[in-house]
Amino acid sequence: MNKLNVLVAGSTGYIGVQLVKLLCKHKYIKIKYLCGNSSIGKKIYSYDKDLKKYNLPKIIKINYNYFKNVDVIFTALPNGQSQIIANNLYKKNILIDLSADFRIKKVNIYKKFYKIKHKSKKLLNESVYGLPELNEKNIKDKRIIACPGCYPTSIIVPLFPLFNGNFLKKEKVIIDSKSGYSGAGRSILKEAKKMNLFSSLKAYGIPNHRHNAEINQELSLLSKKINFNFTPHILPMFRGILSTIYVEKNKSNISIEKILDFLKKFYKKQKFVRIHKKNSQIGTKDVINTNYCDISVCETNDKNSLIILSAIDNLIKGGAGQAIQNLNIKFGFKIDEGLN
Repeated sequence: MNKLNVLVAGSTGYIGVQLVKLLCKHKYIKIKYLCGNSSIGKKIYSYDKDLKKYNLPKIIKINYNYFKNVDVIFTALPNGQSQIIANNLYKKNILIDLSADFRIKKVNIYKKFYKIKHKSKKLLNESVYGLPELNEKNIKDKRIIACPGCYPTSIIVPLFPLFNGNFLKKEKVIIDSKSGYSGAGRSILKEAKKMNLFSSLKAYGIPNHRHNAEINQELSLLSKKINFNFTPHILPMFRGILSTIYVEKNKSNISIEKILDFLKKFYKKQKFVRIHKKNSQIGTKDVINTNYCDISVCETNDKNSLIILSAIDNLIKGGAGQAIQNLNIKFGFKIDEGLN
């Protein structure tokens, strides 16, 4: 099979660099263009020495004429910029976007949470929320794939099947998520000293973190009545997310074994979701540098309550790895191509 020609826009951010590293290992991909704004003329390996062994192009300013020469455009850009790129696509192009620009289907909600007027409303119908384990069929059919945010990935993957199976009460869901600082992008380093970033824990985004819109949109596909409180935190580590989700069982006699069995069956064919034994106190250690989402369901001292733990690498399963998973689905490659 001929290789797909790829352009990566926003190639020097944390997710952009991670994406380039994974694409270099994908046997059906040729990276034709690396684009950036503040790094024009630089080599990508100046951001990660591991990339020095690959013959990669220098970083250049994006030019829409380049789109004629590529099959796939990956965008890891600040919110708002992928909309403009989408408006300049050719019919042959597939856009895989790692920003929030096409995740939110209602433009008024997008504007409320992101403070940006949407510039590509007509293309929202040509986009799909690209959570691979839940939207595989639609991913195959759409030309714009909106990769989910990192926190929502860690939250929706465990909760969606359990609400779908009517195992949980919809009134009381508390989500406590903790992430490495890479989830905030390189710009956070400018605030590192003021925040005491490398030796403190910080809650932020209360009460209206942007990812509330995304979580609500996807869980609302099951019920309009799911009420949740979501609080994110930044940890003094580089990568990884652990979401601790407090839920109540719909009926007190539902056993944890039945819930785990349901999850295992639901994700039986999904390589990158791993369901652990009950009461497993999982963390980020086993998912760092992988595309896995690890899930554990734990009992509490209240027989009606459960704690769900969900761990991912925010730069891979919550970002670049999920983007490549979507690429593999779209073009019929093995699901783990480039991700082993």
